[in-house]
Order: sequence, then C-alpha cells, then structure tokens
Amino acid sequence: MTYVLLIIGFALLIKGADFFVEGASQIARKLHVSPLLIGLTIVAFGTSSPEATVSIVAALEESAGVSIGNVVGSNIFNITLVVGLTAFLNPLRVKRETIRKQIPFTLLAGIAFLVLISDVSLQSMAENLLTRSDGLIFLLFFAIFLYYLFEVARTSKDEHSENTDSKTNSWGKNIALTIGGLAAIIFGGELVVNNTTDIAISFGMSETMVGLTIVAIGTSLPELITSVTAAIKKESEIAVGNIVGSNIFNILLVLGASSVISPLTVDNQVFTDAILMIVLTGVLLIFSRTNYRIGKTEGIILVAAYVLYMVYVIMRNMI
Repeated sequence: MTYVLLIIGFALLIKGADFFVEGASQIARKLHVSPLLIGLTIVAFGTSSPEATVSIVAALEESAGVSIGNVVGSNIFNITLVVGLTAFLNPLRVKRETIRKQIPFTLLAGIAFLVLISDVSLQSMAENLLTRSDGLIFLLFFAIFLYYLFEVARTSKDEHSENTDSKTNSWGKNIALTIGGLAAIIFGGELVVNNTTDIAISFGMSETMVGLTIVAIGTSLPELITSVTAAIKKESEIAVGNIVGSNIFNILLVLGASSVISPLTVDNQVFTDAILMIVLTGVLLIFSRTNYRIGKTEGIILVAAYVLYMVYVIMRNMI
C-alpha cells in the first residue's frame, strides 16, 4: 500500500503542477503583470507550503534540527537540483531585475541567517540559537521584500497594461486551476514525504538521515515539479521566480515564523550547510549573469554539485 500511495503522490505532484502553472500564468496575463512576479509571489508561496508546514510543526514540537535543516536543505536542493534540471531541459532566461535585485536579496537573506545563528562566535554565548528576536528580524526583512514586490507589481502592471491576451481562460477556471493545482501539489508532496520516509526506515535508514535527505527533498518536490513544468511550457520567468522566491520565503518567512513560535537551537553542523547555501547562491548569481541565461552546461554543474553534497552529507553522518 505504501508504494501505491507513493505513486499517487507523484501523480498528484505532476498533474497539480501542470494545473498550477497554467492557472497562475493565465492570471498573470489577466492582471497584466509579468509571469516573473507571479512566480515570486503566488507560485513561490504555494510551493513553499510544505517547508512551512514541516518547519512550523517541528518548531511546535521543539524539533529545531528538523525545522532548520529542512529549510537549509531545501534551499540547497532548489539552487542546485531544481535550477540544474530545469536549465538542462530548457535553458532559463534570467531578467536583469532578477540579477540586480532578487538573487542578491536571496544572498542577503542567507548571510543574515548565518550571522544570526553565530551567537557563540559573535556574542560569546553558551550555544547558538535562533531566538524570537532573530525571528522578528527575519519577518522584518520579509516585510521589506513584500513592499518591494508591491512596487514591482505596480510597475509591472503599467508596463503590461497594453498586452491583453484574448485567449485566456475565464477567471473562475483560472482560479480553480490554481487552487486545485496547489492543493494537489501540497497533498501529493505530503504523500511522497510520508511514504518515502516509511520505505527508507524499513530499509534501515536512521530518522536523522531521513530528515537530512528525504524530508528536505520531499518538501522541495513542489518547487522541482513546478519549475520543470514551467520550463517545459516555456514559462522560464515563472520557473526562475519560483526558485528565487521560494528560497527567500523559506529563510525569512518560514524560519522567522518558526523561531518566533519557539527559539531554535542550532546544530554546529548547520554552519557548513549554511555557508554552502550562500556560496551556491553566489554561483547562481554568476551563472545568471552569463548572457542573462542559465544554460545546459551550468545546469549539469549544479546537478553535479547536489550529488556531491548528498555524498558529503551521507559520509558526514556515517562518521
């Protein structure tokens, strides 16, 4: 039965992403805003729902390692495997605005995370914590990001006001596609995570190993499926916006809300992962500046980076 539910979960993810991208891109056209903005907001928020659910529940249950590890692991997964596979299938065009503002904002969020968890080094405290004050700082950064998005939305609407597409679906159909697709993505992601975890444990994997790998990968499957689907549909702006927006949401909103609910103790191993996350974000910025696109070669490099990271994590937890 576990394998049947796993297959159903993957089917829901794939079909849900198809509906979600279709509905979101149609709504963008009807609102006369760029698909990039829809990717940064509706799509990014929707595909980050599994990370938010897992991390907030983990915070309520005082499982700080799961909460923080899920976010950092998911962000690394997004930057490497999601971007890599998407670019390999269809090279991603990256807008100047994304290179100049949105990816640097992601980089800033990662650096802020590293600084705020460095209590022992910077403040001579007994342990590293993400406190409620740190969470409020994250949420303040998130509020600034939302303000920026509202400004982009206003400008974007002005620029796209004359580009009305008469072939778009009705409002009702677009909203139904978007909400139905999102529900399928979230439910499918939950089925995949739960059943893959059961299968992994049955093969003798520890819960810690499952959390570091399968939970982070499973909660990022919506980003992967949605971005790949968007790339196949030639909606590269939605694909890029989804990845960048999801990483910003994960650090600022998910970790912010989680640490406000309950202060999170930081495992020392997380520092290596956090530094790697920042370095990979910098690599993404460099790749994006190459002719304003991420091509197949860069995609292969990013996928290889994720494989090496997984090998490192497995080896680290075997010692």
